[in-house]
Amino acid sequence: MRKNNTQTIGAVLREVLRQEGLETPLNQHRLVDAWPEVMGRQISKYTGNIFIQNQTLHVQIRSSVLRQELAMGRAQLVRRLNEHVGAQVITDIRFY
Repeated sequence: MRKNNTQTIGAVLREVLRQEGLETPLNQHRLVDAWPEVMGRQISKYTGNIFIQNQTLHVQIRSSVLRQELAMGRAQLVRRLNEHVGAQVITDIRFY
């Protein structure tokens, strides 16, 4: 006998995380961890501290030339990182 209200484990976990207020911090952690994968090894070598505050990703870049180049493609990077995580986690990136 089957019940009609069955859900996948993933759906149940997402609902529990949302109810407990843990979905946003988890997605933020996933996005920070995704930086090296999305940006590649070359850019990751010049990356220092990364953190999210008020939906803004703050990234320390140790090369001024690379910092300027990344700043020009900021909107595309926001989109790529959010797509990688599968949620709207950040709205802006600040390079310092």
